[in-house]
Amino acid sequence: MDRLIYTAMTGASQTLSRQAAVTNNLANVNSTGYRAEEHRVRAVQVQSGAMQKGFSTRAFAVDASTHTNFTPGPMVSTGRPLDIAIQGDGWIALQMPDGSEAYTRNGSFELNVNGIVQTRSGIPVLGDGGAIAIPPDAKLSIGVDGTISALPESGAKNTVSVIGRFKLVNPPQADMVRGEDGLFRMRDREPAPVDERITVVAESLEGSNVNPAEQMVTMISLARQFEMQMKMLSTADANDKAAAQILSPR
Repeated sequence: MDRLIYTAMTGASQTLSRQAAVTNNLANVNSTGYRAEEHRVRAVQVQSGAMQKGFSTRAFAVDASTHTNFTPGPMVSTGRPLDIAIQGDGWIALQMPDGSEAYTRNGSFELNVNGIVQTRSGIPVLGDGGAIAIPPDAKLSIGVDGTISALPESGAKNTVSVIGRFKLVNPPQADMVRGEDGLFRMRDREPAPVDERITVVAESLEGSNVNPAEQMVTMISLARQFEMQMKMLSTADANDKAAAQILSPR
């Protein structure tokens, strides 16, 4: 009875959390550079400080970890000069308002009124010397190593100048955690070192790595699992009432 109640009760709760993760994945099927997430569940025996310990059959199903699928998404050519996509592993560094760094695979950038390269949500993109400032009236080109060059559209049009270079990093995947804003950070909050081996594709973006068909199948499976767990709770309640009637004095 204990095994049935505890396992079904906590299992149903964790199934709802996994359904929320799948829903979030489906909502980001078309989000640039999005990485799918999955909640992993494990069984943990109930610990009690009471003199009378609980039965060994009492176990909780708990959320063990949130796994991120780091498989690269498909490349899409856009033709925009400020769109970049990373080939293989790697991340683009961003400068957060508190001075820390965050990392993204979403290379869809724009210029603010001061000519600073930023994300669509207004977060400055980090270069080799801080924020990247683009001079006015300049035609941009981005090299495979993330170097940004500018060609003036007036004056000496044959003079190409290097403006800066995107800070590209590739820390171990186990050292990265996803924040509530969808950006990744180092687990110890320290800046990741630059990786010179990372290459980018200019005028392209990386799509989401979410497989919608797979996520829909997972959602249906979780719904059936939740129904089964709730039925188990109903069965446990019915068995408890039947047992109470048998043991009650006539």
